[in-house]
Amino acid sequence: QVHVVQSGGGQAQAGGSLRLSCAASGRTLSNNGVGWFRQIAGKTREFVASVSRTGRSAYNDDSVKGRFTISRDDAKNTVSLQMNSLKPEDTAVYYCAVEGSTGLYDYWGQGTQVTVSS
Repeated sequence: QVHVVQSGGGQAQAGGSLRLSCAASGRTLSNNGVGWFRQIAGKTREFVASVSRTGRSAYNDDSVKGRFTISRDDAKNTVSLQMNSLKPEDTAVYYCAVEGSTGLYDYWGQGTQVTVSS
């Protein structure tokens, strides 16, 4: 049984920073890709960032590259998303997802609200 738990997030002013963390029980994150996604109210869920099992990171170039950083702590079995220079358009529910054996994102966290005010 794989259980993905998110923490962090909350509210920030534009230009501020927040950090999200993702922990997984029943799965070693260093053996699987982990991604962050977000869903803005009224829109479809979109990709934010990911880190592969080999440690390669990828970002949504159009919206977050240069501002958000994904990192993995193998000792703690967690993946974090550091969000800097936040903008009101970053307001969304953020989700952590972990790849399963098929390479698809099979396991999802509960979602965390991030609200950025201008």
